[in-house]
Amino acid sequence: MTKVLIIEDDLSMRSLLKTLLEIENFQVNVLEVNNEMDLVSQIHNSGADVILMDVNLKRTDGLTILRQIHRDGPEQKKYRVIMTSGEDRKQECLMAGADEFLLKPYMPADLIQKLKVYS
Repeated sequence: MTKVLIIEDDLSMRSLLKTLLEIENFQVNVLEVNNEMDLVSQIHNSGADVILMDVNLKRTDGLTILRQIHRDGPEQKKYRVIMTSGEDRKQECLMAGADEFLLKPYMPADLIQKLKVYS
């Protein structure tokens, strides 16, 4: 079973994504966005296969987090990362190391399709 880690600061979006992914038989964890260093540590300890992360987080920037998890060493690059944003920041996300980008609002089927590639 694919483990998906959701990093999203919008409470309703987190809840919706968690429910959707659990219905589709993904194992889902949600991280609270408190501070940058704690978040990176939690990601590394999560055991996630795929990270679904918003670019615009209230307390930090998703691109900064993306760069940090890839910078921490070769074993950390095992993560597949799907970045999301309401702004078209696809190129920026891919250049920072994301595997995929979804422009909000996106269809649930588009997310599921991208996640199933990593199953």
